[in-house]
Amino acid sequence: MGPEMFYQYFTSYRLLEKTGIDIPGEAGTIMHALENIGEVELATMTFGQSFQITPVQLATMVSSVVNGGKRVTPHFAVAVKDRDGNLLKEFSYHVEEGIVSEEVSGQMREILEKVVSEGGGKKAYIEGYRIGGKTATSQTLPRSAHKYISSFVGFAPADDPQVLALCIVHNPQGIYYGGTVCAPVVRNIFENILPYLGIEKEAAALEEEAPEEE
Repeated sequence: MGPEMFYQYFTSYRLLEKTGIDIPGEAGTIMHALENIGEVELATMTFGQSFQITPVQLATMVSSVVNGGKRVTPHFAVAVKDRDGNLLKEFSYHVEEGIVSEEVSGQMREILEKVVSEGGGKKAYIEGYRIGGKTATSQTLPRSAHKYISSFVGFAPADDPQVLALCIVHNPQGIYYGGTVCAPVVRNIFENILPYLGIEKEAAALEEEAPEEE
């Protein structure tokens, strides 16, 4: 791809901007200037190191990739009601279309579902549900310290995403892979959230065998 195209995609995914979440003190991305991206920087950037984005930025970007290409401004506030439950004010937030195409978004949902059903995210699997996700394991500086950041981002149902969860563990002890450390946490979250949202298990999925544990 080269640094120019890599940088352009960073820009297209809005990873060089703040999300605009409705809380103060949002941090920005730490990224090399384009002219400072050499072969070593580009190589490490391709597997997710040598730059920093916030968890909110990551969740927002992943959401836009799997929801059909819509970048929704993340937010806590939905509405203001009085003590009797009467609606006083309802908030709205900017939605940007076309981050990716519907076709690409559908392809990514299929690929990321296979990460959980067949790949490194098997520990996020829940029988009867279609779960998508991606593992990540990054090494912190200095490399000689052998310290890592493990993470897993998951969404469900994979064919019609309604909820997304992100787990990050700094400096895990012993095994440090995101699929081992963080995927089970997201699975436990989804085991509670999905029934609460009224999302039922699929009958066809119940007939399938669960993926083998590594």
